[in-house]
Amino acid sequence: MTVIQGNGFVAEIIRSPKRKTSAIKIQKGQVFVMVPERLSMAVIEYLVTQKTRWIKEKLALHQEIFAIKPKEFVSGEAFSYLGKQHRLTIETGLYPTITQHSDELVVSVRDKAADNSKAIRQMLIKWYKQQAEFGLRQKTESYSRIIGVKPSSVIIKAFKSRWGSCNASGGIQYNWKIIIAPDSVINYVVIHELCHILHHNHSPLFWKTVERYCHNYRDCSVWLKINGARLEI
Repeated sequence: MTVIQGNGFVAEIIRSPKRKTSAIKIQKGQVFVMVPERLSMAVIEYLVTQKTRWIKEKLALHQEIFAIKPKEFVSGEAFSYLGKQHRLTIETGLYPTITQHSDELVVSVRDKAADNSKAIRQMLIKWYKQQAEFGLRQKTESYSRIIGVKPSSVIIKAFKSRWGSCNASGGIQYNWKIIIAPDSVINYVVIHELCHILHHNHSPLFWKTVERYCHNYRDCSVWLKINGARLEI
């Protein structure tokens, strides 16, 4: 294993005869530099130096992610929905249900005294997915009229590392977890994907179109980069 000492971090170098370009990856708080097999150490060190600020920002973000306390799914815990905190209240009832009351999510279980954490988590995930199905489709329909486009399909599913996508035929897919984020951020994601129907790239013209319908898109994008990993149930 070959490593180089960066400014406040250690980077592991991974050489590959198949790789033609260099890339830096942060994974589980570690820095990896993937490079072509014959790339000189001087060039690698220069690359790491040029990317030092980006690397340190990413490492700081990963530290925040690892510090997130796992949910216990007990009364009193806070769950975000549309960016607003809702307190979880667990009650005893005949049937397992979830009801939203203002800033409260009321979950009914048959035996309140039992360990219902797994069941409550699954109930919450199902509830969030239902809200995402309705909310994201509604927003897509509304912004489609404003922007003047028509997606060929709208699908809500789970993604590991993205919030939405738009294929060449205008089919849009959303990550249901985005429904946890603030409303303005959700609007940005919807507008972003709809604008891809007009410009299937990330060119300056694409971003100019996004800005026309979402003036604070830069703030929303930054919010997702910082808080995206926290959008979990």
